[in-house]
Amino acid sequence: MMLQNVNPLFRYRAETGAEAGPARAGRFTTARGEVLTPAFMPVGTQGTVKGISPAQLREIAPQVILGNTYHLGLRPGDELMARLGGLHRFMGWEGPILTDSGGFQVFSLASMRKMTEEGVTFQSHIDGSPQFLSPERSLEIQRNLGSDICMALDECPPGQLERPKLEISMARTTRWLARSRAVPLQAHQGLFAINQGGTHLDLRRRHLAEALEQDAHTPFQGFAVGGLSVGEPKAEMNAVLAEFTRELPEDRPRYLMGVGTPEDLLFGIEHGVDLFDCVLPSREARHGRILTSRGRLNLKNARHREADLPLDPDCGCYTCRTFSRAYLHHLLRCGELLGFTLNTIHNLSYTVGLTRAARQALLENRFPAFAQSKRIGWLTEEP
Repeated sequence: MMLQNVNPLFRYRAETGAEAGPARAGRFTTARGEVLTPAFMPVGTQGTVKGISPAQLREIAPQVILGNTYHLGLRPGDELMARLGGLHRFMGWEGPILTDSGGFQVFSLASMRKMTEEGVTFQSHIDGSPQFLSPERSLEIQRNLGSDICMALDECPPGQLERPKLEISMARTTRWLARSRAVPLQAHQGLFAINQGGTHLDLRRRHLAEALEQDAHTPFQGFAVGGLSVGEPKAEMNAVLAEFTRELPEDRPRYLMGVGTPEDLLFGIEHGVDLFDCVLPSREARHGRILTSRGRLNLKNARHREADLPLDPDCGCYTCRTFSRAYLHHLLRCGELLGFTLNTIHNLSYTVGLTRAARQALLENRFPAFAQSKRIGWLTEEP
């Protein structure tokens, strides 16, 4: 049965009190299980988290993974996936899935798209064929994919866009939000609104007020902060997060889109973010750049050629339990695909584990000391 976007699932329940400050641990429920926050969500753009199998992903144990509306809508196609039982069955993942709206991918095709109030006409990056994405079409694709969390289509502006143009873009996103919420979803699906406004706090607040006006009639299941980490200075991004995140509704999940360095995760958690996603851990892994409790490690460096050490002595992932830096350095130098897989297992284990450990520290009222110890560890010279 199809329902309008009203769903008693996704209501956020806090497990920490005011003494934790803006930082919070909590939980919300989806039809495919409960999500404990804060949490990092690995990106599975084309129905796979690049380089690793679902079995390996289950050992890492992320609570939610992402699929990409733009890519999966083009290939293999959302109607085919619906006939084959949806994205969960297609990729062999039983846990919750979030699908983005496709907006970021479309708007990154600046030279290949034309935007109107109705939507965006663009050329497929696969074969150059003309394609059209509207708020309605984005949600139709996500409905066919059967994801648990759907994102409303937004216009994702570049980080340094002039304020007058940003206001025009933001207003269009508000209008598109109203059109998105009118699309019926599957009964288990929830819809998240995306907040824009660049690094202008007054625009962020205005855009949130516009979304809350719609929310008063039919609630959204969560709120996302978009349009950050897209070219603006890091200090400006952090200033917005520090002031704005706590103003999002307390009873819904808060999602910071496309942000995923360890430093950014910790900062976001400190200021009340619940969910994160980013391609960084897996992308860095394929280039031999390793995230560790003692800072970043460049596995290409010759000094690792004979190193009989794990990537991170404090990590218990399969890679660190089993292989030496010397072996992983060898695989990287040879271009062996196994090296990409093993590095990805570690980087994702480290990133997912960081948010899991932050949650435990919040529950045990020791988060400030936890955050300080992590930052001290990251200041260490390359391990």
